[in-house]
Amino acid sequence: MLYLLVKAIVSGLLIAAVSEIARRSPGFGALVASLPLVSVLGMIWLWRDTHDPERMAAHAGATFWFVLPSLPMFLLIPLLLRHGWPFWAALLAGCALTIALYLAMTAIGPRLGLRL
Repeated sequence: MLYLLVKAIVSGLLIAAVSEIARRSPGFGALVASLPLVSVLGMIWLWRDTHDPERMAAHAGATFWFVLPSLPMFLLIPLLLRHGWPFWAALLAGCALTIALYLAMTAIGPRLGLRL
């Protein structure tokens, strides 16, 4: 239980740090947010829990393929905001697009030989 609490605290501190950095400097905050810190932490926790190279390789490979459908969200949200959309509507539209693209990736990826 303590291990789960440590993982939650470290992960939460990372998110809090990104939001504080972005509040002071949007560009630097975006840089820090774009770093694969969550993925790296996830890999560290997974490795600590399993020490399974095949599981780690599958996780890292699938992470790459799932990053791709999330990228258009970061184009859509600023586009909508600059065209007068309210923040929450733009965020919801970006999330909906990402979910649709994730669903497409899970449907199409295995047909292309991707192990997701």
